[in-house]
Formats: sequence, C-alpha cells, structure tokens
Amino acid sequence: MTKRHTAAWVGFTAAALVAASGCGTESAKTAVKAVDKANTAMAALARATDRTEALGSAEVHMTTDTGTSGPIAMDGTYSWGDGYAFDVEMDTEAAKMQAVNHSPTTRVLFVDGAYYYDVDTFRSGPYEGKDWIKVDGAAVFGKKGARAVSGDNGSPSASMRGLKYADNVENLGAQTVNGQRTTHYRAVIDQDHMGRFKDVYGEDSPMGTATGVKSIIMDVWVGSDDLPVRLKQKLGVMTISMDFEKFGESVDVKAPPAGRVADLSGMYKERQG
Repeated sequence: MTKRHTAAWVGFTAAALVAASGCGTESAKTAVKAVDKANTAMAALARATDRTEALGSAEVHMTTDTGTSGPIAMDGTYSWGDGYAFDVEMDTEAAKMQAVNHSPTTRVLFVDGAYYYDVDTFRSGPYEGKDWIKVDGAAVFGKKGARAVSGDNGSPSASMRGLKYADNVENLGAQTVNGQRTTHYRAVIDQDHMGRFKDVYGEDSPMGTATGVKSIIMDVWVGSDDLPVRLKQKLGVMTISMDFEKFGESVDVKAPPAGRVADLSGMYKERQG
C-alpha cells in the first residue's frame, strides 16, 4: 500500500470517520425543559432514557447518509456503561476505503476518543507492517468538539438523554418497526439548546461547517418495554439511523496493539483543513 493511496483515503473518507458516531445533547443541569413541565410524550421519553441508561450496551444495525454519497451500513456493538466505545463492521466500498482495504467490510473501533480501522498491511514506507489506521477524535471534531463527546456523551444513551430534555416533542402515533409495536416520537433541538454539543455541530465547528447543521431532528420509536427500537437523527445534510437488535451489559472494547497502528490523525487534519 503506497503513501499516495493513504492520502487518497484521508481525502475521501470523512464520512467513514464520523458515520458510527451518535450525538447527544447537554445534561440535566442545563436542560431546556424540566421534567415537571413534561407532557405525556416527554414523560414517555424520560422512561425510555432511564431504561437505556440503566443498560450498558446494544447490538445495532446502523446506516449513515452524508447527503453527498450513498448510505454507509454498519453492524456491531455500542457500549456506554464504562465510557463510550464501539466495535462495528462497516461497508468498505460505501465508505470509499477500497484503497486501503480489499475486504468487503472494514472493522472499526472507537476507544478512548479515537477511531481505529482494520486495513490491509502496509507493505512499505513509514507505516510498513502496520495493519490498523488511527484517527483521533480531535482531528475530526476539533479539540472542543472531541471533549464534548468524551465519556459516554457520544453514545446512543446520550442521544436518548437529549430526547428526554428536548423542546418541541411530538407523538406521531403507533407504528410497527422490525416486527415490534412502537410509538413514534419526534423532537427538534435548535443550536441554542445543544449545550456542549454546539462545539460539535455549531456553526463554527468542523462538523457544523461540513453538514450545515441548524438544528437536530431526532425521531425515536419506543417499544412496549420502554426501550428504543429505532433512533434516527437528522444533522443538516447528514442522516443517521440506528436499529437496536439487543441490549445488554457493558462491553470491553480494546484498542489494537500500538505496534500495529499507523496514526494518521495529523494527515487527516491537514487534508481536511
């Protein structure tokens, strides 16, 4: 694999770097709406939030559409009980990563604020022998944005927390999703109410500039057990949809051995800049 191919990957795969990231909103301290003002829909979302946060992980099927290319599909595990992490398989061609991985799917990890991609072994050059690519979250979201998604704040649990306190919540009625009877809710969160996540999706942030986010529109389908069945987020031109297959305890996701990792954070940041 040549350095030219590596540079091409860095230039074309911004979507792959953020595709598996959920988005949350600010915590209860700065919530726009207090629970005591909640209507029936907000109370239902509060119950779903509490149930989700009480668990530690979920098996998910996810698609991300950046608005500039086709959807990217991913399947795997998200964990948030001990900090936000995930371990998923992503469609290589959809993510435009064929230059660095000839497998039809690419394993992607998110651990301690960094993305790791399982790729073909570098045969020469400064990364010879390495078979993982790393990009730090700060290179994607900026330093302030990366801090905002630290801990479990980028997880599906954080997204549910955002719904709990969101303004302008609607109950769109009963719908069947993946064979389950659900209630469909929609919430809109404008930039003034994003809290710390304005650093991620605000007008002056890298992601805000790339996606044109003016508000976050979140749809959630809640099952009879008060757990989400589907979560969909509209972020400017980008749409993220996540189906929850199974919930469980926290999962330990480990970063690859350092000796096998090519850190391309600097190159990615330079190319995107």
